[in-house]
Amino acid sequence: MEQLYIIKIGGNIIDDSIKLAAFIKQFSELFGENSQHPFMGRALLVHGGGKLATKLSKELNIEQQLIDGRRITDSETLKIVTMVYAGYINKNIVALLQANNCNAIGISGADGNAIKAHKRPLKNGIDYGFVGDVDEVNISFIQNLLQQKTSIVLAPITINDKGQLLNTNADTIAQEVAKAMSTLYNVTLIYSFEKPGVLLDVTNESSVIKSIHPELYAQLKEEKKIFEGMIPKLDNAFEALQNGVNKVIIGKAEELKNLIEEKSGTSIIQ
Repeated sequence: MEQLYIIKIGGNIIDDSIKLAAFIKQFSELFGENSQHPFMGRALLVHGGGKLATKLSKELNIEQQLIDGRRITDSETLKIVTMVYAGYINKNIVALLQANNCNAIGISGADGNAIKAHKRPLKNGIDYGFVGDVDEVNISFIQNLLQQKTSIVLAPITINDKGQLLNTNADTIAQEVAKAMSTLYNVTLIYSFEKPGVLLDVTNESSVIKSIHPELYAQLKEEKKIFEGMIPKLDNAFEALQNGVNKVIIGKAEELKNLIEEKSGTSIIQ
């Protein structure tokens, strides 16, 4: 099976123009037209939203409500995140890739019915507004784009069967697309964030755990050695592995080549 890399980047890269430029350069060297690694495979880049949506909301006096760090997406906030995520951020990444000789197309889950979702039901009595939970990934549509030797840049806006746009977590998008595309490709899922990997000691960046299997994960959780914010990412990683994804790696986007070669970051294994 052909190799497909699904790489998720977040605000720590998107909000830093220097880090973003360095990441784009490295991504293009691996997957662009002048790649020195022609057999590397194909790539799909999932991005989050960064701080721009919050900044723009404040400038427009649109109040933002967060519960346990999750944004409540009311109708006005939905307009903002759609403009920012599927508009400026998505097209800025595409433009930077094109400038580095990496042909790319930017889409959201609404384009080509790429990702269908449903509005999240009340959870513990909380209405998250226009937040979507994924139902279906349009495998053939994504495959057709990848076959054009085009890297896909995917914004975390989805759509329901009535044409309602929905704001969807980018980590979840990456996981669901990875699971779906694993029926056609040998998929490696890379979650990037600000740390060099999963740390045994959150205050010591040299304490990267090289690999984590289910038994070790259970032990680390029981001993409360896993930083609480990492648990959803690791849960997603193990679920992806259980549903056809070949490999999951967590680390810094700036070290993309080393992550792919498993010279850095944390590998999540069965």
